[in-house]
Amino acid sequence: MSDILYRKAKMADVPAIHKLINFNAEKGLMLAKSLVTIYENLREYTIAEYDGQLVGVAGLHIMWSDLAEVRSLAIAEDFLGRHIGAKLVAILEEESRDLGIGDIFALTYQTEFFVKQGYVEIEHKDLPQKVWMECINCPKFPDCDEHAVLKKISLI
Repeated sequence: MSDILYRKAKMADVPAIHKLINFNAEKGLMLAKSLVTIYENLREYTIAEYDGQLVGVAGLHIMWSDLAEVRSLAIAEDFLGRHIGAKLVAILEEESRDLGIGDIFALTYQTEFFVKQGYVEIEHKDLPQKVWMECINCPKFPDCDEHAVLKKISLI
């Protein structure tokens, strides 16, 4: 869909981002996010917009000098299957490349989607300890049931 606009999120987008993420979380597709977490991390988010409506969102969270995470990838139900998620991930990968970050990972319930984007499933233990410091606040800690996936980004 060439009429979908991809851009960095703005303050006015926060309520719609919150609604979309938590709608998908209620369906068991991802973890929920609080409004305060979205506001605090707004600069991480890229959105997909169609006719003024938010139809997709994803965030790139920098973990360390050589590691970033794709977070909160959510697509509106009516827009599934239109490659919006793949485009958002590609945008975040380009952002990671521009920042000089060579490894990008996700913790996900949608492993197959990420594998189609070139990610490889890895063991949680293969991720740096720093990743798990943020997991302490998760209601599923320490029994994480998400799958870890990783992609090496070419910095050339």
